[in-house]
Amino acid sequence: MSMPKFSRRAFSGLLAAGLLASVSAGAVMAQEYTKENPLKVALVVHGNLGDKSFFDSAAAGLDRAEAELPVDVTVIEAGMDRGRWQPALADATDQGYDVVIGGTWEMTGFMAELSPEYPDTKFIIFDDAPDFTGGANSNILAINYRVSTAGYLAGYAAAKISKTGKLGEILGVEGATILEFALGFEQGAKAANPDVEVTRAVAGSFTDPAKGKELALAQFAQGVDIVFPIAGGTGIGALQAARDEGKLAVGVDSDQAAIFAPTDPAQADVIFTSVEKKVGDSLFTALQQTIEGTAPYGTNLILGLADGAVGISKNSFYEKLVPAEVRAEVDAQEAKIIAGEITVESAMN
Repeated sequence: MSMPKFSRRAFSGLLAAGLLASVSAGAVMAQEYTKENPLKVALVVHGNLGDKSFFDSAAAGLDRAEAELPVDVTVIEAGMDRGRWQPALADATDQGYDVVIGGTWEMTGFMAELSPEYPDTKFIIFDDAPDFTGGANSNILAINYRVSTAGYLAGYAAAKISKTGKLGEILGVEGATILEFALGFEQGAKAANPDVEVTRAVAGSFTDPAKGKELALAQFAQGVDIVFPIAGGTGIGALQAARDEGKLAVGVDSDQAAIFAPTDPAQADVIFTSVEKKVGDSLFTALQQTIEGTAPYGTNLILGLADGAVGISKNSFYEKLVPAEVRAEVDAQEAKIIAGEITVESAMN
């Protein structure tokens, strides 16, 4: 499948500030949106909110958009029944929203089927992309994240602070967007300690915390002392296992230590960093650009560390659990990645 890619270092730091440079390809003419006449947006979640990572990050970005922009947001939770996902997306599209948003490869096909039937509707797919060959899907904006660059930093830190030299990964599935995390994590770990052992397990689900906990406990029994669940809601069980067993964990998608801190400080205390895929920030920026008429619909944006679209959490938990000299090494590795001196493996084309 051929698709245009859009990623340039000139974007560096601008995503987080909501100031991505405008792009001509696929851009649409601006309309006048106000609080009285807002941009009407629907986020269709193929699952439920409350995963404390991926979907919650998307929703948080839309909450921010509703607070700061002339945007009216409706979140539609389609639930865990796969048979409801396509109808939920189709119903949202048919209700006349200006922008319909969905995420991951599980929704891309549905969106690509709908887009030509609703040429006046704009669609945003995050964490995957349709085929843009020959001008197809010109009303879809795809946003992808080269999260391997952030995974590298987490893996480097994990290998440096591991006492056993054994790390564990728990994948929801073995799709490219999940392997993107794992490849970077493993490369960074090997860079920090060539003798490190990384054990990979696949849960086969993003919604099974019991399975996540079971897999994490099995890894701990094999000597793993730091686990990295890349598994949505399934990963919550792995984090709980780390908390209960006195091990450490790497969070995913959002700053999970900060999310858990108010309600479960013991859980937060074992998450020494998180690999952040800043879905919410990217969606905020995409809506801001849609209002301005500069959003590059018909394009696949691939954003990474240099763009401010991914990173690791450097919070009080990170400062407490990662020694200062290791933090300095991680910063140096980060600078080299941004400068192009370190090439991080990727599962993305």
